[in-house]
Amino acid sequence: MPSILVAGATGYLGRHVVQAAAARGWNVTALVRGDKSVDGATQVVSVDVTDPSTLQGVADGHDFVFSALGITRQTDKVTYEDIEYTANVHLLDEALRAGVVGFGVISVVRPDVFADLAICVSREKFVRHLQQSASTTKTLPTVVRATGFFSDLQDVFDMAAGGRLFLVGDGETQVNPVHGEDLANAALDALVSGVAEVDVGGPDVMSWNAIARLAFSSLQTPPKVTHVPVWFAKAALAVVRLVHRRAFDVGSFIARGSTNDVVAPTTGRHTLASHYQELARGRTS
Repeated sequence: MPSILVAGATGYLGRHVVQAAAARGWNVTALVRGDKSVDGATQVVSVDVTDPSTLQGVADGHDFVFSALGITRQTDKVTYEDIEYTANVHLLDEALRAGVVGFGVISVVRPDVFADLAICVSREKFVRHLQQSASTTKTLPTVVRATGFFSDLQDVFDMAAGGRLFLVGDGETQVNPVHGEDLANAALDALVSGVAEVDVGGPDVMSWNAIARLAFSSLQTPPKVTHVPVWFAKAALAVVRLVHRRAFDVGSFIARGSTNDVVAPTTGRHTLASHYQELARGRTS
């Protein structure tokens, strides 16, 4: 049976990749930081991905490696460059040394929209590094590009639960976010098939206004949505950039994602409506 090494195994996507591979009967090694358990993993290995010495030999005996490494917000101790690029390079070096069949990584659909933001620059830098490695190795690179995780859309639900939801722009741009399980299975399919790059979205393409309505409907509360003009959001972010570059990057990522269509081929069975209904039930149980 195939074996896979999953980095970032305690994150939203990483956990789903581990569970999806285990459901297929694969042997799964989960890389974690500290003393953590991961449901579905055959074995769990504690590493510090910023320290290449802790990664020595981790890919030995594996057919595939998948990296879901990433940070939503960098800190003074760990930057996007440290994790999104450098740590992934260390992991790739080990995978190439071990001679794995395929190496997969997660990134974003429409990288052109976020091209100058630190939150995306380092990841795309690694994507190019991974793709260039194909010319000197037999390990096949696979880049899985997602429209957005269901977990990211919880912020919308939480705003609705707070009574008012704020959207940048007119709310008519479209997106089809994808559930972690559906994305994980698409990623594994791409790895096994040796697909170089694939865009993955969820089954429902909808506007941000429609997503807002779903959130309020799941809570059975009347919708209260404030549309923030794009010019105002840009002006506010320009001020933020002067004092806090990291907050600017995160805020700009959200603003651009909600004012540009971010749509990919549809896949999977999990709908955002059912996800929001589950979140709503959790609030009342």
